[in-house]
Amino acid sequence: MIQPDQKALRRAQTSAEKAAWHLLRNRRLVGPKFRRQYPIGKYFVDFYCFDLRLAVELEGSVHSQPNQIRKDAIREDYLRRLGIKVVYIPNGVVLQNPETFLDKIRKYLPSPGASRHPLPKGEGWKSGYNSKSKSNASS
Repeated sequence: MIQPDQKALRRAQTSAEKAAWHLLRNRRLVGPKFRRQYPIGKYFVDFYCFDLRLAVELEGSVHSQPNQIRKDAIREDYLRRLGIKVVYIPNGVVLQNPETFLDKIRKYLPSPGASRHPLPKGEGWKSGYNSKSKSNASS
């Protein structure tokens, strides 16, 4: 259920938040679902992905003020204790280089790993081929 504060935050989005949401919504980033202005405890994070346990925070100039730096550190400590990774991305990156924004988030995607399907017969390592036959062939 959307909380009243959450609704207000969504209505008052910055241009960077709008741009980021356009890039993240509807599983556009290789599958993970992100939620915006998501409440975690007494805090709201700009974007959150359950599958990755990842909070994405967009940073504007207010985040460089000493009082806000302290608040951000307390919030980050709380989130990390919950096992949530936090990535901070400047607003300018989202607005001026959206691909870099997505790359910063893609770093947290799990590796696809090796295929569970074996190669078809005749593909890959050829039977009967080994390093000895290669060295004999060159002699």
